[in-house]
Amino acid sequence: MERTWRWFGKNDKITLSMLKQIGVEGIVTALHDVPLGEVWTREKIRDLREYIESYGMRWSVVESLPVVETIKYGGEDRDHQIEVYKESLRNLAAEDIHCICYNFMPVLDWARTDLLHSNPNGSSNLYFSYAEFAYFDIYILKREGAREDWAKFKMPDELPSAAARNVLAEADELAKTMTPEKDHQLVENIVIKTQGFVSGNFKEGDAHPLRLFHQLLDKYKGIDKDQLRANMKYFLEAIMPTCEEYGMNMCVHPDDPPIEILGLPRIVRTQEDIEWFLNAVPNKHNGLTFCAGSLSAGAYNNVVEMARKFASRTHFVHLRSCHIFPNGDFTEASHLGGRADIIELARIFEKENPNLPMRVDHGMTMLGDEERGYNAGYSFLGRMFALGQVQGILATVDRELGIKYQQPGFFD
Repeated sequence: MERTWRWFGKNDKITLSMLKQIGVEGIVTALHDVPLGEVWTREKIRDLREYIESYGMRWSVVESLPVVETIKYGGEDRDHQIEVYKESLRNLAAEDIHCICYNFMPVLDWARTDLLHSNPNGSSNLYFSYAEFAYFDIYILKREGAREDWAKFKMPDELPSAAARNVLAEADELAKTMTPEKDHQLVENIVIKTQGFVSGNFKEGDAHPLRLFHQLLDKYKGIDKDQLRANMKYFLEAIMPTCEEYGMNMCVHPDDPPIEILGLPRIVRTQEDIEWFLNAVPNKHNGLTFCAGSLSAGAYNNVVEMARKFASRTHFVHLRSCHIFPNGDFTEASHLGGRADIIELARIFEKENPNLPMRVDHGMTMLGDEERGYNAGYSFLGRMFALGQVQGILATVDRELGIKYQQPGFFD
């Protein structure tokens, strides 16, 4: 697999010269300065591509060319926004960039409740607490119907140790000890620090993020799972002729976490979900970003089995892993641990679909990463450590398969 790294443009505190030294071959990035819903011009794409290439790497994957909310909920200007999207695809193709990682998650791209959750070794990782998220939904966001939704919520059947968990009661108990400062931190973690840097709906400095949150949620009133699926199919069918003509591979990112939250439907959570969208638009350019981390956060997902099943329709791989605690909460694990079994995933993809772009995705925050202002989950030393682990895995697997492995940037 091609070793890639998510990089946030010329203002990223992690520089391309740093990435070249640690064995990165391809860059995963986007035009983060272009507002949502505007065309990515060929000139802007070329400028960034040439800048990346000047450091001896290539722009391997766009993550992401955002699918705006109006396409997801089927707003009046959906068709116009799809035309904008197609124009950006054509401009990317003209600059020889052909892989697009996107998502179809309503409102939130991804969610965590703690961005610096302590690990036993002194490092930290991203963490998701059901009780804290329920507290946010009920007491901070004050979403209509939130209490009723959490009263009906049940942990996955695959977690017998959590079967009797009453998340609503835990949220109510938590409310007794929360403070304005803790509430603010939870809003920062769920809404601001995990969304703004990915060209999302929320940005650092938003004066009224919860008001915007409610406005976006209102757009999805009456949108259930079937309707969101229909809207995704509409979008994919509309862009596939452009993808066919220009050789563009679309690869949707699984929902993160793979649960229904905020009363919103989620349609890329499970094996059945993935089978549905691949079969609904059975075009080779309609594919999957196999994010082992997102998928392994769902106790019902057999990640290795899913990799075997979907390897041929995978265009991009995120190799990370999650650990699920007995109560169902999860944290991002070591790249040699957790539920994902990255060693076996490497075997599957190297054998079934070699040369895919791969990034280690998130990493631990360690050895002072937390003081350097990196985006949540996107530390330098933690991801470098993970990349070293994964490069060792790939070297071993390639030897097993008789594939010649060469460390990027070194002579034999």
